[in-house]
Amino acid sequence: MTEKPRLRIIPLGGLGEIGMNMMVYEYDDSIIVVDCGLMFPDDSMLGIDLVIQDITYLKRNKDKVKAFVITHGHEDHTGSLPFVLREINAPIYGTALTLGLIKSKLEEFNLLSETVFETVRPRDVVSIGPFTIEFIRVSHSIVDGVALAIKTPVGVVIHTGDFKLDQTPVDGEVTDYARFADYGEKGVLALLSDSTNVEKEGYTLSERVIGQALEEIFAKCPGRIIVAAFSSNIHRIQQVFDVSEKLGKVVMLNGRSMVGNAKIARNLGYLKASDSLIADIKELDEIPAKNAVILTTGSQGEPMSALTRMAMNNHKQIKIIKGDTVILSAKFIPGNEKTISNMMNHLFRRGADVIYEKVSEIHVSGHASQEELKIMLNLVKPKYFVPIHGEYRHLVQHARLARTTNVADENVFVMENGDVLELGEKGASMKEKVERGKVFVDGKGVGDVSDLVLKDRRHLSQDGMVIAIVALNQNTGEVIYGPDIITRGLIFEEEGGSLMIEAKAVVNETLNAINTEAKGEILEVNEEVRRALRRFYNKVLDRKPVILPLIIEL
Repeated sequence: MTEKPRLRIIPLGGLGEIGMNMMVYEYDDSIIVVDCGLMFPDDSMLGIDLVIQDITYLKRNKDKVKAFVITHGHEDHTGSLPFVLREINAPIYGTALTLGLIKSKLEEFNLLSETVFETVRPRDVVSIGPFTIEFIRVSHSIVDGVALAIKTPVGVVIHTGDFKLDQTPVDGEVTDYARFADYGEKGVLALLSDSTNVEKEGYTLSERVIGQALEEIFAKCPGRIIVAAFSSNIHRIQQVFDVSEKLGKVVMLNGRSMVGNAKIARNLGYLKASDSLIADIKELDEIPAKNAVILTTGSQGEPMSALTRMAMNNHKQIKIIKGDTVILSAKFIPGNEKTISNMMNHLFRRGADVIYEKVSEIHVSGHASQEELKIMLNLVKPKYFVPIHGEYRHLVQHARLARTTNVADENVFVMENGDVLELGEKGASMKEKVERGKVFVDGKGVGDVSDLVLKDRRHLSQDGMVIAIVALNQNTGEVIYGPDIITRGLIFEEEGGSLMIEAKAVVNETLNAINTEAKGEILEVNEEVRRALRRFYNKVLDRKPVILPLIIEL
């Protein structure tokens, strides 16, 4: 008897890294893609704006792609959709707020009219090809988050998305334990679970704790209050609204994404605030300082963000004054610490007091800690377990945690991007790999910056550049102009006059050593000059600048 097709689970992003989440579920001739996120560049990715997945595998199988199913509205789960949809057009399934945020982004890319949206609610069940998907409510740092129960011909797969087990969420919508438990009783083939906070013992604090902390801080502040938070954290925005209204303050929204996301959330009923509570930022000077609350973006110290511009005193409407209190109500994303620290120093210099996570409880994570992860494992009781969403050490530690809940050692799979896990009648196995990797977005260019280009950029940033300009007589090979030496990022030219003279001499010596016939081969002349200058600067400065000879025949 012929074995039935096997379910193929293929991560294309989000494993071994924070962000860029994308999971492919493939059965026979059908594919659903769960989440489609981006990753922000690290310090080594000079000039890069965004990082997205290599979707070569999806493009090769684009006729199989039936839908994109999105667990929640954070950009590490939605941000690459504008780029992926250009290549693969399929319906997008998500909850109301999730789709509201996605629509806003797609409108910027003129993709809104070309895209089909399917709005779902928790406990809704939809059929997509051979897959039947139930959406299960979970708590997270954004409202309307869901996990997925994916029924396939070989069994049920639970995909948690990002979650925590908050018993007192701000909106009152707790994680739907009953549905997870029901699936666990009936039998779950595989669980794919969020690993972000696996290193943290115990339980993650409830979001409601932040409301209490904010109220205590607000009550003590003598002047204006500036709260920096993620614009997608609707719970946090609601808490700022609630505390401000209770204490008789007025809230002004600042930053494009903050204004836009708050508008979307209010229109959909996820954010509740009276019109009298919210004022336009243009009215700031008319509001007494003790009554003014500014809710802004820029908690990560991004160079062009609203809060950074305030810190550098170049924001058009808001100037930091003595007596201001700035509250950074967001986690410092790894890699951003130095930028945030610099921004805070500038805020202090301008007379503001800055309150952040290390000195006050003004942020809690949206991800489950160890005990919550164990609860999920015990509720679902999976046969197979795959840790997802995290750096490689997080995945390994989550795998170890799963084994303590009696998941068999041989049934735990620590995967990497591009791995293919096959599940079928004969069990589970990992055999092949598919194309995977990072695609860099730089301005309007997508994928036109390679690792080699980044290497060149790093080289330029570390050792600078030297341009050697020479004009040769095309008949005789005689130097008729130059050599002229221009440097950037190497040495202050006014103080390096003698070095400049020596470099010109090196070029002249190199050209004199090349016979007239060889001088007709411009590429070879270029290479000889490059080698000579590289040796020179390495010897006298112990530096290796990028050498660009510009040899012209006249």
